[in-house]
Amino acid sequence: MSKAYSGDIQYHINMKEGDVGKYVILPGDPKRCKKIAEHFDNPILVSDHREYVTYTGYIDGEKVSVTSTGIGGPSAAIALEELSNIGADTFIRVGTSGGMKIDVKGGDIVIASGAIRMDGTAREYAPVEFPAVANYEIMNALVKASKKLGKRTHVGVVQCKDSYYGQHEPETKPVGYELINKWDAWLKLGTLVSEMESATLFIVGAYRKVRVGSVLNVVANQERRKLGMDDPMNHDTEGGIKVAIEAIRNLIKEDKNKI
Repeated sequence: MSKAYSGDIQYHINMKEGDVGKYVILPGDPKRCKKIAEHFDNPILVSDHREYVTYTGYIDGEKVSVTSTGIGGPSAAIALEELSNIGADTFIRVGTSGGMKIDVKGGDIVIASGAIRMDGTAREYAPVEFPAVANYEIMNALVKASKKLGKRTHVGVVQCKDSYYGQHEPETKPVGYELINKWDAWLKLGTLVSEMESATLFIVGAYRKVRVGSVLNVVANQERRKLGMDDPMNHDTEGGIKVAIEAIRNLIKEDKNKI
């Protein structure tokens, strides 16, 4: 437990114990929260503070919430810390990503088994030797959900960074030589996609002893484009949202069976 005790109003998310369920979906974009909450029964807006928008409702009779994290590791870590302080313990990131592996296309679903720690925030939680890995129960629930929904699905390692333009314009950066060389290494290792939050969430989740998983919508694949291959663009986030909702249904059933 952090110094922000569970009964306190949390400084950044502006909520207290009882405002959220144990299951929380974590999109980056605050505007996506209302869209996700429409999949809940009886959703209500609980808080809108800074980049953190939260709705709470019910799925299969279980209290659930959605809270936006903003872009990148620092704000995502704050959200996870403060939500954990007020009783949440199961988190699914639903986000967007850019394809890296050639067979990953726009519109596909990626479920992260682990994440490359190119972020900075997680280094203030754990040594770089400690791996950023998803909770296996959540990962399995996401895979089961995605297959049930008939999604074209990939499961594996994703890359997380802090600089969006460091990825897309590495040659313009003073450390471009390092960015380009490491990107080449990630490609050779079969990395599926690049995004910005999963590594931080996995590490903070390990520290806080809570479950964290990640499902990502693929927008496009720059490596396919470089090779002159077809590169479909897809900005619809509904696929990943539906996978997360179905996964929570699975988790609710599994958790009840543990009791």
